[in-house]
Amino acid sequence: MSGKPRKAWQIDRELRLSAVPIDRRTRGSEWYDSSTVFPTGDDLVAMFWNSKVPGSMAPELPYVEMVESMANRGFDMAEAEALLPLGLELSARGDRSALRALTARLLEKIHSAPADPASPYWGFEHPASWEEVRGAMGEAAVELEGEPHGLEERTRAAWVGQLAGGSFGTAIEGYCSARIREVYGVISGYVTEPETVNDDVVYELAFLDAFEKAGRRIEPRDIALEWVAQIEFGWSAEWVALHNLNDGIFPPLSGSWRNPYSDWIGAQMRGMVCGMLAPGKPLEAARLAYADAVVSHSANGAYGEIYAAALTALAYLRSDMRALLVEAGRYLPQKSEYASVLRDCLDAARRSESPEAAWSILDRRFEEYNWIHAYPNLAADVVSLWFGEGDMTKSFSILAHAGLDVDCNAGLVGSVIGASRGEVPAEWGSPLRDRLETYIKGKERLSISELAARTVRLSRL
Repeated sequence: MSGKPRKAWQIDRELRLSAVPIDRRTRGSEWYDSSTVFPTGDDLVAMFWNSKVPGSMAPELPYVEMVESMANRGFDMAEAEALLPLGLELSARGDRSALRALTARLLEKIHSAPADPASPYWGFEHPASWEEVRGAMGEAAVELEGEPHGLEERTRAAWVGQLAGGSFGTAIEGYCSARIREVYGVISGYVTEPETVNDDVVYELAFLDAFEKAGRRIEPRDIALEWVAQIEFGWSAEWVALHNLNDGIFPPLSGSWRNPYSDWIGAQMRGMVCGMLAPGKPLEAARLAYADAVVSHSANGAYGEIYAAALTALAYLRSDMRALLVEAGRYLPQKSEYASVLRDCLDAARRSESPEAAWSILDRRFEEYNWIHAYPNLAADVVSLWFGEGDMTKSFSILAHAGLDVDCNAGLVGSVIGASRGEVPAEWGSPLRDRLETYIKGKERLSISELAARTVRLSRL
């Protein structure tokens, strides 16, 4: 082992475990607004070697994460990993010309890497069209009948729960459990004045616009064109997808072509709107989610959006969170890696007496995955909903102390609990003041109530 370069996941894991959260009670965020000029050229390269999450200031190394994620997807990253120490050194020195050349070499190694035949990734199925995905779900994935009772209240609560969760989580995302606890202790509420600005919900708003124009005939291309028209900059998988789209590469290739992040959380984090547009109709929610997901993701990343959508759609009809987690799993391709991961997460929850015990198992299980990858965050969602008993405060607190991509996870959990309960506790909903703020031109400030009413109207198309 001596003399060998560290694996990309080890570099990332060490960074995550050592990073001490910025105390957001004393320091503001650095979120974008509609006037933000996004980096290009050498500035973008430099940022991808050393960046910080806008809401929490957590450190991030996107180029390292590319290598880590490709290894997760079953590729031999040895040659790419050998370049990482020099890249980090050049980044620290600020040698931009050398860093530019090194980055080109790194990307060459990433995109030409051979498959690792020993990787378990290749032992799973990866259906690559909606028809294939639907056929791989099995006979238990059926459409349900009837409109949920209290549709308007449930949809408004789903939106408020999502935005409360996102606002709560954005201040602490990107850190590990122990470090979060060192700074904040036990978290049971907002750690700072809630901000609804993030890079999650903008994709749901674009989806609503596309859906309003195309209705239930919506295709991935319709969604992609809204992205190009409205969204100037994205992160990880969405950044790659936007680059592809602006080069005229449309879905599903936009989500798979040279996209190392295609199994990450970006699709999973936005599937809730598809469930709201198909309340009580999990199969239709899954179809809409797949159309949205392939704009920026493929395979397991896309299945993550299907699961989020099915959870949300079923929540309109279900109150038992544990049964809901299991039932939503029927709408996944059953022989996919994502479905296997879900089964592992549910098994860990069943075998554990507390969320802490379950998370200890799952944190070790997914230590080789990035904190923005779909799998460890799915694990956090499962633990939160399994042990949270449908209580938003308890469920969010579990997510806070799991760490990782807390705003995405709390957004999903908040939507599910909101849709199931039909209401959001005042301590979570009232501080939002019925206001959603974004960095999208023309959508700088929106009414959550009006957004919910629009979603209900569109769900009846």
